[in-house]
Order: sequence, then C-alpha cells, then structure tokens
Amino acid sequence: MSTVRNLILLLLILLLVSFSSNLLALYVNWLWFEEIGQASVLLTTLGAEYAVGLAAGLIAFLFMLLNLAVSHRYRRSPQRFQGSDLLALPLRLQIDSYLGKLIPIVSAVFAFLIAMSGAARWEDYLLFSRSAPFNMTEPVFNKDIGFYLFQLPFLEYVQGMLSALLILTLIATGLLYIYHGGISLTPQGLSIARIPRRHLFLLVGLFFIVKAAGYRFEAYDLLSAHHGVVAGAVYADIHARLPVLSGLSFLTVFVGAVIAVSGFTRGWFLPLGALGLLVTVSLGGGSIYPDLLHRFKVLPNEIELERPYIERNIAATRLAYGLNNIQEEVFPAEETLTPADLARNHLTIKNVRLWDHRPLLVTYRQLQQIRTYYDFVDVDNDRYFINGEYRQVMLSPRELNDQNLPGGANWINEHLTYTHGYGVTMGPVNRISKEGLPEFLLKDIPPVAVSDITVTRPQIYYSEIANAYVFVKTNAQEFDYPMGDKNEYSVYEGRGGVPIRSLGRKLLFAAYFGSMKILLSNDILPESRILYYRNVLERARQVAPFLRYDRDPYMVITRDGRLVWILDGYTTGNRFPYAQPLRGIGNYIRNSVKVVVDAYDGTMDFYINDPRDPIVQTYAKIFPSLLKSMEEMPSDLRAHLRYPQDLFKIQFQLFATYHMQNTQIFYNREDLWTVPRQGEKEMEPYYTIMKFPKETKEEFILMSPYTPARRDNMAAWLAARSDGENYGKLIVFLFPKQKLIYGPRQIEARIDQDAQISQQLTLWNQRGSQVIRGSLLVIPIENSVLYIEPLYLAAEAGSLPELRRVIVTFGNQLSMADDLETALSNIFGGKPATQRAAPEAAGGLPERLSLGERLQSALTHFQKAQTYLKEGNWAGYGEELKQVESILRELARNEPKR
Repeated sequence: MSTVRNLILLLLILLLVSFSSNLLALYVNWLWFEEIGQASVLLTTLGAEYAVGLAAGLIAFLFMLLNLAVSHRYRRSPQRFQGSDLLALPLRLQIDSYLGKLIPIVSAVFAFLIAMSGAARWEDYLLFSRSAPFNMTEPVFNKDIGFYLFQLPFLEYVQGMLSALLILTLIATGLLYIYHGGISLTPQGLSIARIPRRHLFLLVGLFFIVKAAGYRFEAYDLLSAHHGVVAGAVYADIHARLPVLSGLSFLTVFVGAVIAVSGFTRGWFLPLGALGLLVTVSLGGGSIYPDLLHRFKVLPNEIELERPYIERNIAATRLAYGLNNIQEEVFPAEETLTPADLARNHLTIKNVRLWDHRPLLVTYRQLQQIRTYYDFVDVDNDRYFINGEYRQVMLSPRELNDQNLPGGANWINEHLTYTHGYGVTMGPVNRISKEGLPEFLLKDIPPVAVSDITVTRPQIYYSEIANAYVFVKTNAQEFDYPMGDKNEYSVYEGRGGVPIRSLGRKLLFAAYFGSMKILLSNDILPESRILYYRNVLERARQVAPFLRYDRDPYMVITRDGRLVWILDGYTTGNRFPYAQPLRGIGNYIRNSVKVVVDAYDGTMDFYINDPRDPIVQTYAKIFPSLLKSMEEMPSDLRAHLRYPQDLFKIQFQLFATYHMQNTQIFYNREDLWTVPRQGEKEMEPYYTIMKFPKETKEEFILMSPYTPARRDNMAAWLAARSDGENYGKLIVFLFPKQKLIYGPRQIEARIDQDAQISQQLTLWNQRGSQVIRGSLLVIPIENSVLYIEPLYLAAEAGSLPELRRVIVTFGNQLSMADDLETALSNIFGGKPATQRAAPEAAGGLPERLSLGERLQSALTHFQKAQTYLKEGNWAGYGEELKQVESILRELARNEPKR
C-alpha cells in the first residue's frame, strides 16, 4: 500500500508545482494587463475559462464519483469465497478500503483533465453566449450563418465532452466490477451479474443517446465539408448522406434505449442486434451508398445535378471573402498615350516604385545601419505629404538586434544597457543619386530630415525583433545612440512597463524569467520598470489571441513626430456554409481590426475597421472596453491605413476562379485566371500611387495583374483602394478579350530578346558584377498601360546594389535608360531608343565623320571612362574603354599603308 501512497503523494506534488507555475504566470500577466489598461480583458477571459472548466469538471467529478461508488458497493460476500480465495480474503478487504479512498481521487483526476479541456474552449463559450446574427440563412436547414460560426462549435464540444466522460466512466466502472467479480470468464463464456449488467448497459445506452446528437451535428457539418466538385453539401450529400445522418440520429436514440432496457433482460440477442443494425446503416448509408450514388448517377451528369450546389458555392465564397463587392470596369488598353497624358499624370510617374524592397533593404543596411547592433528587418511602403506633395515612400525602422551587442552577450548589456532601437530611414520610391543609390528624406543618428517630416521621439522600445524583457530607470546607464567615438545615454520617460516597487516583485520576475540576476542586481530600483512582451505581434496576440494578424506590421510617423506600429487584425471562421476553404485560413475572413502600438511606451489601441462584420460585433460585445470605433483613431493615423497584403493575396487568389459566376463556365474553368510569373517566381502585389480612369485625383492603391491560365497575355488587374472614404474598395479592370495585351512574362521575353539590352546585361555579368532585375511593374495611365522594370548592379560578393538602368515598354516600343524620365522621353519625346539615327560603321561611328571628329570622340569616351573610374562605376568604365578601343581599331584599319 506504500506504493499507492507514494503515487498519490507524487501526483499531489506535480499538481502543486503545475499550479504554482500557472499562478506565477497568471500574476505576471495580470500586472502586464493592468499596465496597458486592459485588465477587464484578462478578467473576462479568466472568467470564461473558469466557468467552462469548473462546470465541465464538476459534472465529470460527480458523474464518475457516483458511478464508481455504485460499482464499488457491489462486492461478493465472504460466504461466496471458496478455496484459495479464502486465504486472500483479508488482503482483499484491505485493498477494498484503499479503493474506497482512491475512488474520489481517481474521479478528481479525470475531472481535472476534462476541466482543463473545457477551460481551453473559453472562446467557443463566449461566442456561443454573446453571438451577433449574420441576418442571412443558409438554404438547407434555413439557419442563420451565425449558428455555424458561433453556436455549433461549442455544442460539438459539449457533445464530445459527454461522450468522453461516458467512455471513461464505462471503462473505470467495468474494471471495478471485474475486480469485485461482477464480470468474469466462465467455461460457459462471459458472465455478467445482474446489477453490473443493468449499470453498464445503462451507461452504454446513455452513450448512444449522446451519440445521436453527434450525428445531427455531422449533418450540419456537411455544409462546410468538401465531398464533391465544390465545397459544401453537394448532390450526394443532400440526397444520401443527409437523409442517412438524420435517420441515424433517430436510430441511435432507439439503439441506446434498446441497450438500456436489455440490461434488465437475459441474453445478448437484443443489444447485439440493435448494434448490428446501427453499424450496417452507418457503413452502408453513410459511406457506401453516397459513393455509389456519386459514381453512377452524379458523375455522368455532374454539371446538371451539381448546378444548384455550384451556384451556392460561388455565392457563399464571394460573400465570405468579400469578393461580392468587387466593382468591375472595362479597361480598353489603348496605345494612345501622349506626353500630355504623362504630364496630367505626373504624380503617378513621380511615384513609380523603382526601389524593390529586397535590394533596398541591403542598401539601407550598408548605408544606414550605423552600428552592428542595429538592424533593418523590413522596408515598408507608405505615403506622406512631403513639402505639400503626395509622395510614396519606403520606410524602415532601425531596430536593436541583441544578437550583435558589443562586448558579447551578457545580462547587463541585454537587459539594462541596450534597451531600444533608434530612428528610421525613409526615402522616396523613385529618387536615385548619381551613384545609383537611394535618396533619403530621413537618415542618420540622430535623425536628420531633409523635408517637413521629422521624428521627435526616435527611441524604439517595441519592435519586430525585440528581446524578452528590459529594465529601464535603473542605476545602469541606458544607451541611447552612438555619437562619433562616444555614446549618448538617456533615462526612459514613458509610461510603459510594470513598476518593480518591492523586493517581492523582483523575486517574482526572477522566478518567472528564470534569472537570479534580476533578484541580485543592485541596479534595479523600486522606481525601475520592466518592459516585456516587446515584440509587437506577440504583444497584440497577448491581448487579443482571437484575432489573426498580418505578417507585415509597418511603422508610421505621426503628425507630432512619434513612431507607432500599425498591425492588421483579421477575424476568421471555418464553418461558413458552402464557402471554399483555404488551408491555414478557414473559409471566412475580414480585416476587421486595426491595431496601433506606440514604439516608445507600448500603448495599444484596437480599432474596429469593419463594423458590419458579425464576428467583430460579437467580440465587441464580449470585450466592450477593448475595441474602439474607427472614428476614435487620430486623423493622422487614419491617413496611413493600408489595404493589407495578406488579405489582398487571399482575395486575389480566389477571385482568379470566382470571378466566373456562370455555373457552366465555372465548372469547365473556361475563364480561369492565374498569378503572372516573373522568371521562376510569382509576381507580388505592389503599392503605388496612381489615378484611376475617370477619377480626378491620385490615390494610394495595392494592385496586381492577372493572366489567363496557361497563357501569358494579361486578362485583368485588381486594385484595392486605401485612401479616405474609398478605403477597402476593390476594383477589377477587365482587358478586352479580342485584343492582345502583353503580360509580364511576354514583356520579360521582349526585354531578353532586345539586342542592346541583352548586350549590356551580358557585359555587366562578364565583368564580375551581378545584375539584379527588379519587379516588373504594370502601371495603368489613362486608358493605356506602361511596363517598367528597374535594373540593379552589385558585385557578386554582395556589395551595395545600385540602381543603374530603368526599362520602359509601351506597345511595341522599348527603351532602357539611366533613369525613368529619360526612358519615357525616348519613347514619348523622341525616337524610340531601339531605333538608330543613322547607319553606323563597324566601330560604332557614322562613316561621314572626319579624322579629327573621330579622335575627338575617342577623347570624349576616354574622359567619361576616367570619370566612371573615380566614381567606382566599373561597368561604365569598361563600356567607355570598349568604345575607345573600337574607334582606334577602326582608325588603324582605315590608315593608308606606306
């Protein structure tokens, strides 16, 4: 019995350790929620966890305790023990006394496990109890869509929990009856005494009655299943699986009742017959019959029989992903663009994004990283009014990378001294210096502004790569930024972080973060503050784990010069009837929340971006103090809201198929679109500033073109608007099907086939440089389309990428020049660059030039080569020397022999 006692003691110790650890984490989280002013969110979450967990645990404990107690009362009397059993009688009586004490413990353990499982379903419970209606019904059961997204998940949990409880109770009770001799194997077979039989059969009967509810829920789940040509209940589901599941729900109740009654009779025929009937109907009707119906009736006439279900899938998918609101326009794609048109759209030309984020990120790191412990994680697109002009910019925050701290990684450096990043780098998307490098609007440390955009609070304590925790307002000097050979230090002035206040809290955080240095450090004072959950995505998830977040947080400079992060939060669901599911997403999504995180003090605000979304309406009822109206967001932040790329990619992918609303065309995939490819990669959507046809004002949009499946010409382009009252509106511009509109791959092929461009690229690659081809941009202007592709040059060792050429294509004309303006001028302001002005001799000079003119030309090329040499432009230097060599060889060839 000492072994049992030790096991119980070990179990209690493990529970105590687990409880203490959870209690510590709970208190640390409570302090953090208090700091950010959202304690009510934690209280609501904890209240739901404990409500569901305690309810499930209490039901499980009482039910199992009652059943085990009943089965333990069944014992063979001493008179029934015979032979060797009599010798074991004292031991059995001793074991029985321990079993009586063990039953409540076993019941409590199982109840605890069920309670923990229930606590994890707190969100399902809150959605179930406070759901907002969709005010639209599905066509099969005529239930509101909200039933499937809010009520059904929790109902299925309850049914699953009760089934698990009954199975566990049945097993435990059966084992106890076996021990007490109520169930035994005899020469005649399995023998079950009268009382155990009634008890166990009653439990089995209850299990099947609960299972009946499961069959009903499976019928509801058919509406989001995928058994046929489209997602949702199709012909075989409606005409085979659904009737069978409805019948099974009634049949299972009947079987459960038969089994329960059979406990009061002798023999096995009745319960086994009922079980056999249930298994036969379940296998035959639930699997074999639907498959046969699909194979022999549906497939030969699929389009006709599945037509209504395809229509439902198209309508539901377009609604669930917001595709039903996409406005369709015809784009004529004329080749009538003139210099006057370009002049009217000068803001579009000024904001063509010539800098791709990948080469620009490398350039920013080499030019603006300043110190090795800083890093640029990403470059984001945004728009600002720069000196009164609407401009698209690339912006990247200078974050602290604690993996590269000076003096190596040590606790003081990581958590007391180096606490924050510093400033941002920002530049226009299309401006380049004479060296082929980006121009800057904000740069250096401390921040230097060359426009009216300034940063007044450059410290970045909350970022994308922040470490776990730091202490501020300590005795240790807190590094602010480097200044030449010296460092500048600062004292944190924000309201972020949890105050230390006492030795008890030091001990608390030392235990939570697993570091005795927190407790032993003399630098940490009562007025010190600890900042944790500093990664902006982790910080938002900690407050609102029920949202899914975009992978690309971006930084914004406010009107008063503060740095804040904006995150896009999505509400999602996976049970929207008939909607097409996407892996990792579900089958419903809305960009319903915008999250703003202050980079200095960590303050967070959650704003409702789509008040029409029933899911966010429900969460607003659950957490009324968390979600604010969009009208409460400061206007300078609203001006920087972007349509999120992750959502756009999802909608773009689905609309490639679901723009087809005719069922025949949809079924045959006659007008299927696809994402264009540039080389081996799919084109990424890109932000730009442009003016839509028939509009009078440029705006910031996110766009990407479509090509037909298995063809390379363009079919359409999709744009998402981000400015003002037009935010969130989607427009698709359809190209005429009777006209060939070059697609990105065809433009790439034309560029590769151009002799002048191909020669230049080959020359660069042969001289040890690496040519980086930027993203091909499709830029609609008026009723025409321009194609623009930047070319970057970098040494193969990974040196600074330089923007060296810009290629512009319009219609059948193609031009490559040093900058966009020159390339456009070559096409629209003069002769196309691919045409030559006069017949040329083999050396590249018109034959009519005199000897002096030829020598002067050679001297000019030589002087240009010297200029390129001083600038470090080896490609230009080699090209000019080649011209000099060509002229000299031609002169030597034409010189008369003596």
